[in-house]
Amino acid sequence: MGILDFTWYYIVVFLVLLTILVFVHELGHYWVARRNNVRVEVFSVGFGPELYGWTDSRETRWKISAIPLGGYVKMLGQEDIPEDGEEPRELTEAEKAVSFEYKTVGQRAAIVFAGPAINFLFGILVFAMLAGTIGTAVPLASIGKVLKGSAAEQAGFMTGDRVISINGQPITYFDELRTTVGKNPEVELTFGVQRDDEQLVLRAVPKTSTRTGEDGVATQVGLLGVEWDRENVEYERQNPLAALWFGIERTYTLTVAILKYVGDMLTGNRGTDDLGGPLRIAQVAGQMAQEGFVEYIHLMALLSVNLGLINLFPIPMLDGGHLVFYGIEVIRGRPLGPRAQEYGFRFGLILVLMLVVFVTWNDLVHLDVIEFIKGLIT
Repeated sequence: MGILDFTWYYIVVFLVLLTILVFVHELGHYWVARRNNVRVEVFSVGFGPELYGWTDSRETRWKISAIPLGGYVKMLGQEDIPEDGEEPRELTEAEKAVSFEYKTVGQRAAIVFAGPAINFLFGILVFAMLAGTIGTAVPLASIGKVLKGSAAEQAGFMTGDRVISINGQPITYFDELRTTVGKNPEVELTFGVQRDDEQLVLRAVPKTSTRTGEDGVATQVGLLGVEWDRENVEYERQNPLAALWFGIERTYTLTVAILKYVGDMLTGNRGTDDLGGPLRIAQVAGQMAQEGFVEYIHLMALLSVNLGLINLFPIPMLDGGHLVFYGIEVIRGRPLGPRAQEYGFRFGLILVLMLVVFVTWNDLVHLDVIEFIKGLIT
């Protein structure tokens, strides 16, 4: 997709998604702050001038701001980057009792951690909701690809075939196919196959492969040499407990995959071309919304987990950076000085801005914006 295909529809869909995720993130900070008797002065969705807002009975100003690219919660005693020579306002005893600054390090850490934590929780609940209502995808025993030189190729399997039986036993799902084949290395099996409107009988001898289990024991398994058809799945609704477990497992798997991806980039084992920013996320959000509401909600859960994890990175300006400062405070017995915190936050700001510029450049290249501009000039 090029720049000419990048419509305002995509941007609006992305901003709606971002607004929901930011609200969820900041709601985590707000809720735990209130539980710890901290006065929240501002809850803002967006940055910049206020477009609409109101003040509740607890003196919190809830507002929607002009720049819908984030948001923040401002608590009493939670200052921005300190300025040289600026003296903080002296708080009264009543204000100290509800000030973020005067809470214990454990309370402050809990408030900061609550933002990313609720993003993970939101992802778990959305994944669980989808598993309980729409269901989880269970691959049918359909062939998406036949590997070259495999037992399946030698037996005459073709892409699009569906296995309906093995040695006369009915087969429905790909896992059943894989399990049966895996138990029979070098044993001829008879496959009942549905190909278009025709039923065939194919015979194949699974090749032997050695697999090492988690216990370190090597076993011999059979391989047919086929991949499942990702388009041919059946959705199976899960009961509430199974759906919740699916949400937890899905969130854990996604978190591990993201960390592995970042680790591979830092060690040079993976390039950075796939690293996308707001424009590419907007593109994907628009495409998912066009495919359907379920796909859009699934993307929301994926991005919520991403947002929670990224915010835990130990970079000043992010929640993870604050948690690092609190850890140092516990070790030292006192917080870092204002100057050290100032330098840390400014370094973090520079790092975040550099990352934003980098991923935006990646987006522009990915969307062919650079080539489009060159075409206008030449």
